[in-house]
Amino acid sequence: MQMPKPSDSDKERFRSAMPPHPDVVIKPMFGNLGAFVHGNMFAGLFGPTIGVRLSEADRSEVEATGQTVPFGPEERPMREYAGLLEAWQNDDGDAGSVAGWAAKAYSYVSGLPPKTAKPPRARK
Repeated sequence: MQMPKPSDSDKERFRSAMPPHPDVVIKPMFGNLGAFVHGNMFAGLFGPTIGVRLSEADRSEVEATGQTVPFGPEERPMREYAGLLEAWQNDDGDAGSVAGWAAKAYSYVSGLPPKTAKPPRARK
C-alpha cells in the first residue's frame, strides 16, 4: 500500500480548519497529519483528503451531500470517518464547511472516554 503525501498547502488547510481549543493536538502520522483530543483522533489528513470522525447522525448528514469518500487506505477505510472531497476545499467557516464538520467531530470525540496508554509488550 502506498501512502499518499499531502502538500504543504493541504497541511496548512488542515491545521486552519481544526477547532482552536487548547486540548487539540495536531501531530504527524505516517507522513500525514492527525488531530486528537484526549488521545482520540477526531480528524485526519490522508493525502489531500480531510477525514472527520462523526456521530452516526452527523455522518449520515454529510454523506447525504454526495461529496464524501471513504477515508483512509482504499483496502481498509476507517469506520466512523467521512472523507471530505475537494468541493470542501474552499472553507468559508460555516457549519457545512470543513471547519464546521471538524468542530462537530471534535465535539463528538471529546465526549468519548480518554484513550489510555497500552502497557508495554513483554519481550520474548
